[in-house]
Amino acid sequence: MSASKRDELVQKALKIFYRDGFHVTGMDKLVKETGISKTSMYNHFRTKEDLILASLRLRDELFRNRTYRRMDELTDDPREKLLAMFTALDEWFRSEEFTGCMFIKASGEYPIPGTPIHSFSAEHKKLILSHITDIARQAGARHPEDLARQLMILKEGAIVTAHMQGPDNVADDAREIAKVIIAKDID
Repeated sequence: MSASKRDELVQKALKIFYRDGFHVTGMDKLVKETGISKTSMYNHFRTKEDLILASLRLRDELFRNRTYRRMDELTDDPREKLLAMFTALDEWFRSEEFTGCMFIKASGEYPIPGTPIHSFSAEHKKLILSHITDIARQAGARHPEDLARQLMILKEGAIVTAHMQGPDNVADDAREIAKVIIAKDID
């Protein structure tokens, strides 16, 4: 399988895993839905878990790039950028593709800390937390790590709520709470 065929497999597997979950998606289902033979899959991925990790890496890249780019498009002001995160989330919540957070799902299906899939899912969240912390510093937060952690908890709760109850008002409510949290830390 060429590199482009490998990339195509990862992209297709990402959609299937995101839509259906990890444990319920067997290799036979992947073969059927991707049109790529099991032999070809195993030429690039020794195990299904290796393919899951490749899919998570792609999802991480796509999610962070899209979210950060959208935040940057909405404003140059760091304080407003912290709030723009919730606008970017709202747009995602209302998209046809939204079915919750793939990393929350992955860590739920692979719950043992230290295992590769759980660890990668946790790393994704750490990368976002680091980015939010950097923005909080740029915004002049007195306690940027604390502020970022609080906003991250709010962001994660909004994702779960939008997935379980629908997107109406979720990001708006989260943004209003974020304003209060930010005002306590940034003059």
